[in-house]
Amino acid sequence: MKPLALVLTLALSASLAPAADNTLTPEERKAGWELLFDGRSWSGWRAYRKPASEPIKGWEIVDGMLHCLPNAKGDQPITARKFRDYELSWDWKLLAKGNNGLKYLVTEDRPKSPGPEYQMIDDAGHPDGKLGPQRQTASFYEVLAPAADKPLRPPGEWNTSRLVVRGQRVEHWLNGRQVLAFELGSAEVKAGIARSKFKQEAGFGDKIDGHILLTYHNDDCWYRNIKIRVLQP
Repeated sequence: MKPLALVLTLALSASLAPAADNTLTPEERKAGWELLFDGRSWSGWRAYRKPASEPIKGWEIVDGMLHCLPNAKGDQPITARKFRDYELSWDWKLLAKGNNGLKYLVTEDRPKSPGPEYQMIDDAGHPDGKLGPQRQTASFYEVLAPAADKPLRPPGEWNTSRLVVRGQRVEHWLNGRQVLAFELGSAEVKAGIARSKFKQEAGFGDKIDGHILLTYHNDDCWYRNIKIRVLQP
């Protein structure tokens, strides 16, 4: 029979252990989190601007991960559901010189610029990343740059990103640190859009009920632990 102290220690260790990939802890469930990717299927997703009956091309599900296949003329997966106020968390990694992104407040009525993008890129190795911080990891792509001292891990290593959309406020987080915050519709955002390639896109950057979209950029990229919880505005 195990001593009581050892039993308590083992129980505490189990309660503090991180959840397995693509699962939720009891605490997360209680807080309202839900999985957007179950590690096995495309349940809850479809290809952008395509019916749910069509397969999502250019991606594979392997070892509990979504893998974006390079040079496959792939689709951009979007959530079947729309969201308005929420907290989103996901793990991702790229290879050297890689590029990908996650878009939010996405509409299918503006095909070229469906929504703001949380950029994920090899800042130093990809040509786009070399054009300035507003095109680098954790930026509001093309519009606002993240903190210069953001805790980005090197290509090939996993990063954890978080996005918070509540009311007009948006936060970009990277590996446990908030690296960008802004107000939709603010003078800062309007000025950034006016300087960007989105300046002619009516409604870009507005708050809407929108999908979440994974971009396709012809580079290897992996996702896991994509989860969301709906917030009150």
